[in-house]
Amino acid sequence: MHFKQTARGLFRAMRPRQWTKNVFIFAALVFDNKLFTLSFLRDAVIGFAVLCLLSSAVYLINDVADAPADRLHPTKRNRPIARGDVSPALALVWAAALCVISLGVAFGLDAAFGAISVGYFALMTLYTFRLKHVVILDVLVIAAGFVLRVGAGAALADAIRFSPWMYVCMMLLALLLGFGKRRQEIVELNGANSTRAILNEYNRPLLDQIIGIITGATIVSYALYTFSAPQLPKNHSMMLTIPFVVYGLFRYLYLVHVKGEGGAPDELVLTDRPMQLALGLWALAVVLVLYTLPAE
Repeated sequence: MHFKQTARGLFRAMRPRQWTKNVFIFAALVFDNKLFTLSFLRDAVIGFAVLCLLSSAVYLINDVADAPADRLHPTKRNRPIARGDVSPALALVWAAALCVISLGVAFGLDAAFGAISVGYFALMTLYTFRLKHVVILDVLVIAAGFVLRVGAGAALADAIRFSPWMYVCMMLLALLLGFGKRRQEIVELNGANSTRAILNEYNRPLLDQIIGIITGATIVSYALYTFSAPQLPKNHSMMLTIPFVVYGLFRYLYLVHVKGEGGAPDELVLTDRPMQLALGLWALAVVLVLYTLPAE
């Protein structure tokens, strides 16, 4: 019974619900028109699994480092390591194993992908111990992690037509989610001092202004991509996907500002039906435009 409880706690500490973040690795595959090329699709799926294991290793290390503070938090105290379901030593051993396995597979798959994976792990580890305590830079580093995921996918897909505009869009989207999460954390504090010192460096007016700027920049950047990126259909039909992006962004803002559900933005995709519908229709529209219409 104790073994099963520890195993369940260890799996929970790996945060499988947050593996959805790693779907960014498929961006280059889709937008470089290689989604239906089986060899590239296989490599992307393996790469997705690698990033899931590598990110889980980072989460384990992070939860060991944050365990003392997490025990003082109303919800984070239920994390397996903070609650004592998993010992810090076991968590670190398992994190090391995940790191060795995932990086071994990464370099076996592609040298560039392996190098990006090492860079991602190093950056996230530095974030855990230092960068997450630096205001604004903490969210910028999170966004950089998403850009590295996109870059990892580009390396595996041998992308030659993947527009730089997509890196900009992905970075801005990650910044929006990151600052949206900070805002919700501030709201949940309700004026109290946080066990995380970095939250005391933010306030709602600042975050609302940043979120507004990023939302506008995201829409403009995606619009510029749809009619200026190379290898898109000549009739600019990719612009038909803009309304889905606008709705998705506005739906997210609604959930943050009205429903107060921005604390775990990556999980909104798993729970909010309108958001799921918007993403699904956007993805369908993108595939139809890219794969059925002649490109330039």
